[in-house]
Amino acid sequence: MAVIEIEGVTKTYGTRRGLVDLDLAVSDGEVFGFLGPNGAGKSTTIRLLLDLIRPTRGRARVFGLDPRTDAVALHRRIGYLAGDFVVNPRQQVGECLAFLAGLRGGVPRQQVADLAARLDLDLSARIKSLSKGNRQKVGLVQAFMHQPDLLILDEPTSGLDPLVQQTFLDLVREAKAAGQTVFMSSHIMTEVEAVADRVAIIREGRLVALDTVARLRSQAVHRYTVTFAGPLDRAALAALPGVTDLTVDSATARFHLAGSPDELIGLLTRHRVAALQATEPDLEELFFTYYQRPDAKTAEAHHV
Repeated sequence: MAVIEIEGVTKTYGTRRGLVDLDLAVSDGEVFGFLGPNGAGKSTTIRLLLDLIRPTRGRARVFGLDPRTDAVALHRRIGYLAGDFVVNPRQQVGECLAFLAGLRGGVPRQQVADLAARLDLDLSARIKSLSKGNRQKVGLVQAFMHQPDLLILDEPTSGLDPLVQQTFLDLVREAKAAGQTVFMSSHIMTEVEAVADRVAIIREGRLVALDTVARLRSQAVHRYTVTFAGPLDRAALAALPGVTDLTVDSATARFHLAGSPDELIGLLTRHRVAALQATEPDLEELFFTYYQRPDAKTAEAHHV
């Protein structure tokens, strides 16, 4: 079952573009990474799902319900961390979380205390005294504390130190193991790569890629270094489909290869090879590959 369905959604702000014909579906129990730099349309998408703003055209459904007409029912099932999380600065952390738990119908105190302890959050501190990172911890606790069916997290690790980022990733893994769905917007590729089942990349309001990290990598450009033990046929290597940026230094060839390495392997079997190294791109490289391509269009997105 699709927990989130977005069909042909466009959002404009006067003459400014927010989203353009966005189609997206997130499955039950999935950790879904939504990648793009600031201004790409990530927060706009999230606000549409929560009925904080409404689409210019198209429709969105969460658990099969309309965010506009069924907002109260949906919000009971959602844990949300805004990218600009703000609460009453005069309250103590514990008071703030108790108030928010009350709005949720009540959350066991021990559950809140356990989450705070894992994130190293002082419940007695005044919110106005907290650093940005510690305020973000408050936001994480309030999002996770009632164990929602769907977690919608907008730039969730903003301001967190690396150790707390790892704790956050553990919380996401535990949520998935418990059957919760996680929709996580970020411009930090490594954290998404660590936990996401699938990744969408958005560029200027348009979806340009949607697939598993492994499948995105298989379609990406890999870096190769080949050292030959015998003669090197540079012309044959340069003629292979997908080979670019070929340089040869003595018996070592370095180049990029897009797509399948089948023809490269066929060529190498006809030569004596002393060493072969293939470097797989990480998600950050994939992101910039898709984001910087001038011809990237929605039609290129690969859906699974």
